[in-house]
Amino acid sequence: MQFRSMLLVGGALWGALNAPAFAQSGFNADDVSPAAADAVGTDDPTTATADDAERDVVMVTALKTETDLQDTQIAISVIDPQLVKDNHVQSLFNLSDGIIPSLRVATFEARQSALTIGMRGIVPFDQNQVAREPGVGVYIDGVYLGRSQGLNAALFDVQRIEVLRGPQGTLFGRNTEGGALSIVTKAPTGEFDGRVQAGIGNYGAYNGEFHIDLPAVANFAVKVDGVLDHQDATTKNPATGQYGWNYHNRVGGRVAARWTPIDGLTVDMAYDQAKDENTPFYSQLINYNPRGYNVGTFTDPGTGAIGTTLFFNGTKCNVVVSGTTTNPCIAPKAPLVQVSGSNFMGTADLGVIQQLSVDKTHGFSNTIKYKLSPDIELRSITAWRGVETHQWDGSAGAHRSTFSPNGQFG
Repeated sequence: MQFRSMLLVGGALWGALNAPAFAQSGFNADDVSPAAADAVGTDDPTTATADDAERDVVMVTALKTETDLQDTQIAISVIDPQLVKDNHVQSLFNLSDGIIPSLRVATFEARQSALTIGMRGIVPFDQNQVAREPGVGVYIDGVYLGRSQGLNAALFDVQRIEVLRGPQGTLFGRNTEGGALSIVTKAPTGEFDGRVQAGIGNYGAYNGEFHIDLPAVANFAVKVDGVLDHQDATTKNPATGQYGWNYHNRVGGRVAARWTPIDGLTVDMAYDQAKDENTPFYSQLINYNPRGYNVGTFTDPGTGAIGTTLFFNGTKCNVVVSGTTTNPCIAPKAPLVQVSGSNFMGTADLGVIQQLSVDKTHGFSNTIKYKLSPDIELRSITAWRGVETHQWDGSAGAHRSTFSPNGQFG
């Protein structure tokens, strides 16, 4: 069990009254179908019209243009800033608690930073492989993140997260059979503002983030964000100089700038960099041979020699005769492996060689918008992103290895 306590220091106090909004009109809330959007809150209540006086207006960009969520005819869920704050969302993995229906987010066992993101039953296999293509596309400010490696790296100041159930190939292109996850960050406001948040927890955990908006100069506004999230190993590794299991240390920063030289023209630029150091989860043996199978031995009863062949009751095990397995048995448990049952193993019984797996992500984006008329806008999105990965995999420890004398173990 983990606990966290939070300390908040802000340059501005802000909040909003949240109320549910649904992606339909002219209906009773009790009649909403599962395909309807789940959304709360809005950052800009001034966008409401007279018809919207009794509801919050949620603006989304799911159709590549800003539209009212209730007028957006697409299966979409929206996480607003207040929900991001309340759930302390610092990475995509923080969306794994079921906050969005039908969205599945899980870390790969051997690599915490390689996220498996699935939707509508389309869940990619073995996302730890760099060559794997995802089934749900992830976008940040319209820029596609092409690989799962580094997806669990730090998120920065998020305005909202739009989850579009698939298929979304028409709007978002390839690798969106299951859907698309569109993350929209907060743009510089040009007004001085800021906030700092920090927290501590057990297992040596601590985290923090800061967000600073600087005053605009010559129609040029800048915003700076930084995040940090650390946790020591929850299962220690007895091997000297080796890291334990479930350790992570994530740090990242982002600088965003907005230039508005003339009316109707907006130029957004951003550069971000993040580093994620982590170790795998620990596989702990909670039971051995619960069904009471015959347990063999590697000692030859005739010669007394220890080999790799299993014997039970003086004869070889698992010999197939006419399609039938005779004298079935299973391999014995390694003598040094402890069965601790449901007791959490704070220190592994056997040490393994394990160092940090490291993901480094970085990228630059430039978005230019020019409004020709109230109904026509020209938009250009240019981006470059890179990811560098190094992996050590000692996820199972000794508990998942099949024991055999002189064989690979741990």
